[in-house]
Formats: sequence, structure tokens, C-alpha cells
Amino acid sequence: MLRPVLLLLAALSGLLACAPLGARAPVEIAIVDRDTGEWLPEYRHRGRAWIEGRPGHRYAVRLTNRTDRRVLVVLSVDGVNAVTGQTAHPSQAGYVLGPWQSTEVAGWRKSYDEIAQFVFTDLPDSYAARTGRPDDVGVIGIAVFEEREYPRYEDAPAPIAREKAASSARAAQAEASAADAVAQGLGTGHGEREWSPVGRTAFERASHRPVQITELRYDDREGLAARGVLPRPWRYATHGPRAFPGGFVPDP
Repeated sequence: MLRPVLLLLAALSGLLACAPLGARAPVEIAIVDRDTGEWLPEYRHRGRAWIEGRPGHRYAVRLTNRTDRRVLVVLSVDGVNAVTGQTAHPSQAGYVLGPWQSTEVAGWRKSYDEIAQFVFTDLPDSYAARTGRPDDVGVIGIAVFEEREYPRYEDAPAPIAREKAASSARAAQAEASAADAVAQGLGTGHGEREWSPVGRTAFERASHRPVQITELRYDDREGLAARGVLPRPWRYATHGPRAFPGGFVPDP
């Protein structure tokens, strides 16, 4: 049975970093439509990953630890920490995954025993908008931390690779700015309560910086088409007279 382990820690200050470009990310993130059972496909567009959400559908964030050591995953939905409800920051509480472990986070954490389901909804009805924080609606993100170990003398860190990766990530983000001009149509609502127990464990971060930050953006089909992520549905022009406006001949 897949069960996440909840971590509650005091906030730590630190700068953001990304996993080395082209390297295998420690944690894989995917979105599952809980009403259809489908894994939502990702669409790459201008350096960003997008998924199509269906209004009214519940969803879960599937996290998979692809390493042989424990990791801490801080989960942000619409700019809100999915565990604490705070405006999200990598220094906050999250879920601890054991080596090679997978789990599905299906809602906002209400207690050690319950969640409020994640559900795609109109932006004004999203949890972030209803709590006065609509600016970051439309993005699901994770910040991943490795657990502190005491390495042997011959073990060497690789700080330069991580600094280069951070620069590459900033360049990709700047390249994608045009898509942000389209108004966001979809957000994540605060759905029905559901039993989803977790435990509590200690975890000492190896550094103040996450080794991975991954963002997955989403919107409805109309919004993705407006951004150029998906092709626009073909329609007749709506301005001026049309030679073929309808089907069969109606009564006058």
C-alpha cells in the first residue's frame, strides 16, 4: 500500500537550485485523473511542461523516488503548500519518500488522517483564489531535498554542476514568458474530505538548497490552445456572412 510519510520541520532559509540539466531527476512527478484513472500526458512548450485538466475532475499528484536513499518532497499546488496551507516555499514541510518509493498525494492535508481532495475548478473557486492568493494558480511544483549523510573523505560534492543547472533553468523560464500573457482559466479547488492517513518522521536536510525543483503547469483545453500548447479546434469564422452556416433546411 502506498503511504506517504509526513514531515513537519521548522522553516529553513536558502536559495533555489535545480537538478543538473540532462541528469536523471531524483523524483518523478506525474498527474493522475482520479475520475478516469488516466495519467495525464505532458506537452512541452517553450521550455515548460503542461497538462490538460478537466473541470470538475479530481486528481492526484504521483511522486516516485528514483534513488536508493530517502528524500523530502515539498509539494506546491497553485503556489500553496499542500501540507501546511502556507504560501509555498522550499523550506517548509513536505512528504518523505523512502528509497524507490512511490505515493499519490490526492489533496490538501487537513490532519494526519484526512485530506481535502484536489479537484480542477474555475480559477475563482480555487483554494488559492479563495484565500486571497490567485497569482500562482495553474502550476504544480516540487522541491526535493536529499537527507544529510556524513560522507567519507573521498566523497566529493559537485556544486559547480548545480550552479550551471540553475542558470540554464533561468534562461528557459525567460524564454517561456509569452505564454503567461494568456489568462489562467483553471485552478485547484478544496474538494470533499477523504481518509488518507500519514505518519511523522525526522529528516535532516543535506543542504538548504533543493537538489531538484520541477514545475508542471496546467489549464483547460481552451487555455492550452490559446497559449499554443495544443492546436486550436477548427471552426468557421464567426464574423460576417457565411455561405455554409448550418445543416438542413429548417421551416421558415
